[in-house]
Amino acid sequence: MDFINQLISNLGAFAPYACIILFLLASLLVVWRLEELSRQGVEGTVLGTIFMPFCSGMGNLVFAWVLARNAGDGNDVVLNCLFNNVTNLTLLVAAPVLIWSMASIPRKKSQAALREFRIGRLSLALNLVGVFFFSFILWALALDGEIARTDGIVLLALFVFWQCFHIYDVKKTNLLKKKAYPKTLVLDIALLLLGAFLVFVSTDWLVQWFQGFEEGRLPAGFLGWASGVLMVLPNALLAFYYGARDRMDVVYTSQSGDAHMCIPFCIGLFAVFHGIPTEAFLQQSLWILMGLSLAHLVFVAVLGRLPRFAAALFIAAFGYFLWVGISL
Repeated sequence: MDFINQLISNLGAFAPYACIILFLLASLLVVWRLEELSRQGVEGTVLGTIFMPFCSGMGNLVFAWVLARNAGDGNDVVLNCLFNNVTNLTLLVAAPVLIWSMASIPRKKSQAALREFRIGRLSLALNLVGVFFFSFILWALALDGEIARTDGIVLLALFVFWQCFHIYDVKKTNLLKKKAYPKTLVLDIALLLLGAFLVFVSTDWLVQWFQGFEEGRLPAGFLGWASGVLMVLPNALLAFYYGARDRMDVVYTSQSGDAHMCIPFCIGLFAVFHGIPTEAFLQQSLWILMGLSLAHLVFVAVLGRLPRFAAALFIAAFGYFLWVGISL
């Protein structure tokens, strides 16, 4: 890694831009392979709950790991994760709905299509329950003023259990439908791992570059906000790409599923190495997240879709979140 970091540093003033370009190219690589998996018959709910959260959330995970390894500020990890989750459940779901709408029932009204739609709606509802549950657990753990190592272990254990449940559900569905994994799965995993490595390299260099600035030169929390904007770009790419392809099922499940990466996985990972002192912004943001997840759950359970007027309200909620974060 030192050799790679030195090569990037040799680019001089262009090095930060090169890292950002590398990060975005790695994200494009991920989208390409996810689309290939979708073309080969992998269901939208499987893509949204298993593959996409790890792929689009890889930047957040690497960011938490790099900061933990370099004894960074835990509040930057919290800001990064909160920005990611709130953006997922507001802007990145609402904007595609406003542009392309979201059909409440499948266009092919066969019994098989309707059954597929109902199964997808149940999966999405479960994801939203997970977002509320994990946000509530983090809120409860943070009440004593710190997310300590034991809290981090609890969060990681919850995430592992949640993923085991999803893997079981996918394997059960494949057995019932007698479906097999695509023949190119090994190649897809290899390319996704390559994308993950490129994300790690670019994120690692950018974090060290930011930490090299003199204290006081950048405002407090700048790294958390800036990294949050960068890490959310792959999510935005996925949301608008699949929204344009009329795959709102993938958009919705991927954005709600990606929220599970930050809370509990990323915050839990950092807390295992370094305790995170909690601030008022964390508590307020968790209340916003819990409210968003419940609102989404109501629309999905009752209407089976997100209406356009609700999408506009979610974008307003995103603006409120930014206002709260900047004013504190």
